[in-house]
Amino acid sequence: MLSRVANSLFWMARYIERAENIARLVDVNLQLLLDIRDLDEKRLIEYWLPIVQATGDEKEFFNLHPHATGKAVTEFLVFQPENPNSIVQTICQARENARMVRDQLTLELWEELNRLYLFVRSPEARLIWRRSPSEFFQEIKASSLHLNGIIAATLVHDEGWRFVQAGQYLERADKTTRILDVRYQTLPERGAPGAITPDQALEWSAVLRSCSAWDAYKTVSGADVHPRRVAEFLLLSDNFPRSVRFCVTGLNQAIRSISGVAEGHFCNDAEKLTGRLLAELQFSSVDEIFEIGLHQYLDDTQVKLNNIGDALFRAYIFQQFENLDQVHLVQQEEQQQQCL
Repeated sequence: MLSRVANSLFWMARYIERAENIARLVDVNLQLLLDIRDLDEKRLIEYWLPIVQATGDEKEFFNLHPHATGKAVTEFLVFQPENPNSIVQTICQARENARMVRDQLTLELWEELNRLYLFVRSPEARLIWRRSPSEFFQEIKASSLHLNGIIAATLVHDEGWRFVQAGQYLERADKTTRILDVRYQTLPERGAPGAITPDQALEWSAVLRSCSAWDAYKTVSGADVHPRRVAEFLLLSDNFPRSVRFCVTGLNQAIRSISGVAEGHFCNDAEKLTGRLLAELQFSSVDEIFEIGLHQYLDDTQVKLNNIGDALFRAYIFQQFENLDQVHLVQQEEQQQQCL
């Protein structure tokens, strides 16, 4: 497989997943604010600023907006063209990456992604947003789930599909850590928290809903919401599809399928770093995580996931050549593959 094809498939999947996760995060925060009383301007900022911080785009946000008001944050995360991680821009980037490898995709996948792209860029999207933000976000989430189903059901499960899986699982793991980190200010710096207030229980149930984890969580822990149990479920569950452990397990399987290296061995840094992170998640307890400090642990995990992404790029996308003869040889091989 050409490295540029692998790169486009990887990023197409990441951008689709990113758009869905941002839609979940903003939608749930809007719903949460409806359930909390006595919200003045200061308290509203306390609920919106962490959303921007969780996405990692705080600097870019304050370059464009003076205050983290609801209107400013939602515009920044949903429509703002200057924000490369807004929902509209991530869908545009997903579609552009798909266009570059159109011959590798099925008609069903291309048509659905193109439909979503045309929707978010249309005047109709703004009209639906003004009428009902929840309806707008439902369209984004439903289309993302539809795309994931099409990918699983219509793409050949070959090397290209493994790169799609790698992108999807890496992005999902990263966003789960960021969503979980939204309410870290309510926790002690180190150690598990004690009893929480009703408003804090609402906030942590919103974290679960942002990951579509509320119903799954209730089957394991009931309706009693506590930060310790929420963190354990979203980080260490081995059977919930959006937990960090589950995603890193899927990522590990995907990249090992690409190289054919058996479990317990590695042939590049991406496999080594992924295997190491998976082992840490498998043999960690939630009490150990809170002893480190949940915020610190999540920051460290995000750095590790970023390092895995960089290592994947170095292993499969960016290739160093010793001399010009090797460059010309690779170019000839790529041209021959494109003509097949």
